[in-house]
Amino acid sequence: MYLASFTTDGVPRIGWRFDANRLVPLDAALASYGSEAWPELAGITDMAALIAGGNAARAALERLAATVAAAHPSRVRTVDAASVRWLPPVVRPGKVLGVAMNNKASDARKISAPNHPMFFLKAATSLLGHGEPLVIRPYYGSLHPEPELGVIIGCRARDLDPHTAMDAVYGYTIVNDVTGNAMRAEDRVHYYALYASPTNPDDLERREQHLSYAARYKGTDGFGPCGPWLVTADEVPDPGKLDVVCRVGGEVIAEDSTAYYTYSVPEVLAFISRFQTLEPGDIVSMGTAFRPSAGSKRSLHSADMQRLDGPMEVSITGLGALVTPICREDPELPAWRLPARSAD
Repeated sequence: MYLASFTTDGVPRIGWRFDANRLVPLDAALASYGSEAWPELAGITDMAALIAGGNAARAALERLAATVAAAHPSRVRTVDAASVRWLPPVVRPGKVLGVAMNNKASDARKISAPNHPMFFLKAATSLLGHGEPLVIRPYYGSLHPEPELGVIIGCRARDLDPHTAMDAVYGYTIVNDVTGNAMRAEDRVHYYALYASPTNPDDLERREQHLSYAARYKGTDGFGPCGPWLVTADEVPDPGKLDVVCRVGGEVIAEDSTAYYTYSVPEVLAFISRFQTLEPGDIVSMGTAFRPSAGSKRSLHSADMQRLDGPMEVSITGLGALVTPICREDPELPAWRLPARSAD
């Protein structure tokens, strides 16, 4: 199924794709057929609740969708997909996890790297629905798109076995992991870290390190366009064989495939779940597909959205296209520090 979260008449709703141009709101379908006939869907008004409802809610939704498809067109109110305001498929996931440098094309650039997936957290407030503008402020500095496959978790999972990890997947979506390179550089720290000595744990030794934390350059508001669809796992036979294309202002700047991920979906989920419990509705963004398009004038990393007007567009086989217009605000970074205390 192709599921979506959206707003109509000022009310947030969930529903599914009826055809290329229309959506069926869940609440409208239940009103037409009587919610008592679908007890597994009672009280479900958002995607997180639907996912948490597990197999029972999913099966009931499929039966309801089949009933609607077989009915007279006037029996259930559909809405024009072009008229809705799209929300992220899961509006407030508990976690949004991004996988860093998970592409074989980046291996040549690695000076040193661990032999396992690296991951970071993006704030839920960074998510942005399809068609919603990314609002850019001057003090963000340079930023660029990163097209990625998003995996949506369907159950609580800890210490997953990679051979069965796919059982934890509810579906897939498109994520644009917008990255602020300027803020990454600003938040870089070169310092001496203190570690216990390997020869004498009671002694401390200094080790030179470089750090840069991802909270600003990955998690700023709007830095996570996501959607438009949550495509259930049964619609995607192999998430490791999907074409990924990124456009800016209509120009193709990256053409890649999830086949080039260094670590596959089950490997990533198995590794992450050794450290953080995955929960229904969590989103795992699998890493950037960034191979330059043949003949393109620019790459992802030179597509500075402070200079380019957009829109950004990411398309993935079977998942649709995620479009994000660009909107710029004028204000510089306002004063945020308290006035210095006067000397006594």
